[in-house]
Amino acid sequence: MKAQTSQLLRVDAQDNRDRILAAARVLFAEQGLDVGMREIARRAQVGPATLYRRFPTKQHLIDEAFAVELRSCRQIVADGCANADPWQGFVSVVHLLTALNVRNRGFVDAFISTDPSADAFSSHRRELLHMLAELARRAQTAGSLRDDFVIQDLVLVLLAGRGLTSVSPAGRDIAASRFAALAIDAFHAPDLGACDTTHLPVG
Repeated sequence: MKAQTSQLLRVDAQDNRDRILAAARVLFAEQGLDVGMREIARRAQVGPATLYRRFPTKQHLIDEAFAVELRSCRQIVADGCANADPWQGFVSVVHLLTALNVRNRGFVDAFISTDPSADAFSSHRRELLHMLAELARRAQTAGSLRDDFVIQDLVLVLLAGRGLTSVSPAGRDIAASRFAALAIDAFHAPDLGACDTTHLPVG
């Protein structure tokens, strides 16, 4: 009887944990990281005490909620860096990170945060930004990426891309693709062989 009761308690505890994580993922994606723990508890239909028993701090919950997205982000960057053509690798990173950005506002908030309490994200952020900086350097050496690009320019694009969450859900993917294309066009090194008509007289 005790064993059966213990098993039921474990199942109940796991169910609560799963519901908390599911609620957190939805709310973080929709509203960003400002959503409160009590609101997450209400969405998960558990009491605040149950939530804090499973996740003592909000950062613990953030780390767990975005574990899958963090792996996806790492894979995007790793695949981009592995591309033999550094410019094409850079282009793929911008497109895919922008798409991830528009789908999950909270993840990008967590990833670009400089909050020292976000230990897991801070270490990943430093490593991935280092990888991206090296990819950018290779693309600059190849003459494809503009010489004055710095990695913070990409962070600015991600920050600006958060505004795409105001677009209706049905149009977000198209808006994200267009936004990424415009950013990539701005990052591309100018074609020095092209005729510069900026200062040509009119008429």
